[in-house]
Amino acid sequence: MLHKEQIMTKSLREQVYDYLRRKLNAGELKPGAFLNLNELSARLGISKTPLREALIQLELEGFVVFYPRRGIMVNPLTKKDIRHAYEIIGALEASVVLCNFEKLRSDENVRKLREENRLMREALERDDFDTFYEHNIAFHNVYLDLSDNETLIKTVMTLKSRLYDFPRRKGFVKEWEMRSTEEHDAFIKLIEDGDAKGAAEYMRDVHWSFAVQEKYIHMYYAEAEAAENQGVK
Repeated sequence: MLHKEQIMTKSLREQVYDYLRRKLNAGELKPGAFLNLNELSARLGISKTPLREALIQLELEGFVVFYPRRGIMVNPLTKKDIRHAYEIIGALEASVVLCNFEKLRSDENVRKLREENRLMREALERDDFDTFYEHNIAFHNVYLDLSDNETLIKTVMTLKSRLYDFPRRKGFVKEWEMRSTEEHDAFIKLIEDGDAKGAAEYMRDVHWSFAVQEKYIHMYYAEAEAAENQGVK
């Protein structure tokens, strides 16, 4: 009953947006494919207005592109897109670390960072990528939650969804994920040492550096694409 009540509080546009995002995440709306508004509106039993409004929001977030006289295409995620996303996320997360460092270095927040990183490692030992991803997001949210800049947070979370939920990949590169937890350890150590500048720069110039992570990025997307092409679920 609670779930139904929560849905009822959402506008039709928001419900359509959520529906389309679920389809994107599940890989049912393929990159490069064109969406048929008539077919979608008939399937959902709604007018084109809320559908178009939801698609406009998805275009603003980079998930689809409107082409005059051609329709609406599901936007492929290119190497250039990934590089730009890493640059933006790294810069924004570094600014949050720097601006909120005194709060971040509290015993409670350091404890949270260590706990989320521990849970990430446990998930990797079980080859449970969904749980790993959940705690990875929670790790970064420890400091993102300290910021009152809602536009910054929304931008970061949208870009992360663009990177990892388009669609949500079934496999992962274990070597990369283990390295990620090691980078988290190094980041925590800089916080404990009181090195605000070092912690911010490490998050930007190492953890979210496309150049540093490029080998793993290529492996992650190439392996996922190969698995999808082979019909691996």
